[in-house]
Amino acid sequence: MSEQLEQLKRKYKNTPIPNELDFVVKKALKQKKKRHVIMIKRFTGVGAAAVILLITGINTSPAFAKTLSDVPLVGSFVKVLTFTEFKVDDETAKTEIKVPAITNMENKTLEATLNNKYLEESKKLYNDFMVEMEELKNNGGGHVGVKSGYDVKTDNEQILAIGRYVVSTVNGYSQYTYDTIDKKNQLLITLPSLFKDDSYINLISENIKEQMKQQMQADSDKTYWVEGPMSFETIAKDQGFYINNEGKLVICFDKYEAAPGYMGPVEFIIPTDVIADALVSREYIK
Repeated sequence: MSEQLEQLKRKYKNTPIPNELDFVVKKALKQKKKRHVIMIKRFTGVGAAAVILLITGINTSPAFAKTLSDVPLVGSFVKVLTFTEFKVDDETAKTEIKVPAITNMENKTLEATLNNKYLEESKKLYNDFMVEMEELKNNGGGHVGVKSGYDVKTDNEQILAIGRYVVSTVNGYSQYTYDTIDKKNQLLITLPSLFKDDSYINLISENIKEQMKQQMQADSDKTYWVEGPMSFETIAKDQGFYINNEGKLVICFDKYEAAPGYMGPVEFIIPTDVIADALVSREYIK
C-alpha cells in the first residue's frame, strides 16, 4: 500500500467521533455556504482466511479507473465510494458486504461519523455471520447467506440520500436504513428536524393509510395491513425516510412492517400539501 494511502488510513482512524449523530438542522436552514473540497479514498482491512477483502488503490490500474468511473457521483464534489468489500464464498456459507464511504465533505466530523458507522455495522454483520457459520458447522451443517450493500437514492445539488440494506439469502429477511444529508449545509437531516412539532406523525400516517387503500383498490395484487390485529396504525417518530430528487418526502417500511412478505420493502411518497403547514421550511421539501 502506498505511503499516501497509509497516511489517509491513519488520518481516518484518528478522526474524533461524537457520540450523537443528530445534528441541529432547524437553525442551519437559514445558513447556506459554498464548499470546495478534494476527492480522497480511504481504505481499511480485516484479516480473516475465509474473507476475500478487496482493497484497491485509486491509481492501481486502468481497470480500477474504469470501475471508479461507474461509482455514483454526488454533486460536483461529494462522492460515495465502496470503501471495503467483504466476501465469503463457501458451499454452504456465502456473504457479500459492501461498505460505502462518503468523501469530500467539508464537515469532517459528520463524514467520519457516518463512515465509521457504516464500517462498524458492516464489521459486526461480518463477525455475526462468521459466528453463525461456525455454529452451523459444529452442529452438523446448514446454509447461511447474507448480502449487504447500498443504493444512492438521491443525488442532486443539495441532497444526498443513501439507502443501506441487509438481506438474508436463506430466509428472505431484509432491513433497510437511510441517511439523508444536506450537502450545502453539511448536515444530517432527521425526520423530526423537518417539522415544527410531532403533528407530522399523524398527518403522514393518515395519508399512508389512504394510499394503501387506494393502491389495493387499483391493484388486486397489492395487500397492505390496514385492518385487523396487525394493521398499520402510525409511523415511528424516526421512521425510515429519504428526500427524493423531486424534493418529495418518501417514507419507508421494511419487509413485513406494513405489508405481507411478498410485498417486500414498501415506500410511500407523501404529497407536500399534506404536510406543508407542519414543515419548518420548504428548504428541502418542495
